[in-house]
Amino acid sequence: MTDRIVLIGLGGIGSQLLAPLVRYLAHRPGPRPLLVLVDGDAYEPANRSRQDFPDGALGTNKAEALAQVVRGSGLAVQAIAEYVGPDNVGLIVREGDVCLLAVDNHPTRAVVDRHVAGLSDVTLINGGNDETDGNVQLVRRRNGSSVDGSLTEIHPEIGRAAALEVMPGTGCAALAAERPQLVVTNLMVASAMLNCLWAVTEQGSVPYSEVYLDVVHNAARSRSWVRVPAGAP
Repeated sequence: MTDRIVLIGLGGIGSQLLAPLVRYLAHRPGPRPLLVLVDGDAYEPANRSRQDFPDGALGTNKAEALAQVVRGSGLAVQAIAEYVGPDNVGLIVREGDVCLLAVDNHPTRAVVDRHVAGLSDVTLINGGNDETDGNVQLVRRRNGSSVDGSLTEIHPEIGRAAALEVMPGTGCAALAAERPQLVVTNLMVASAMLNCLWAVTEQGSVPYSEVYLDVVHNAARSRSWVRVPAGAP
């Protein structure tokens, strides 16, 4: 188990992922990692339909609010009440980390992807969705080499859109109005991200680079973008 798990983005996917993630980490054998929660946004009334927060968290920073919940589990937790960008990504995602990326915009994905490409050993699990479908990508760097490729190689539109979109800061309510999301889709993506983390941690190898999810057909399809060596962690 890694020393640090960094969850970036605590909106529809990240907030739904957190509770089962904490249960998994708190009750597995072995040393427990530090859980780092990262989000610069505040919890708003419009978020209630698909985000999992305590009733008293309205108006407070998402990372700080959920860190209070995690502390009751016995896990060590750190809250970073910031959006991730070029100036701070190197302080947030470090060598040896597992990064769970659950943001709702391509610029942040591209920033994290570029940073990860310069690290020697790191695991990135990215999840995203539209209204009724979503996907999860696995990006592993081992001994300075790429096992799966990068996010922008798997999905070039991430890199293209990053040049056109502004960095986050307008809040989830505005983004949700532009890109409608459903709690059922958020849950499906969150579950697939946790599945991927479990397989990397407990099985030591994952035979795919991406999972495509469709809530209308209740379907999940995995595929690999490169030949994954047997036993690759």
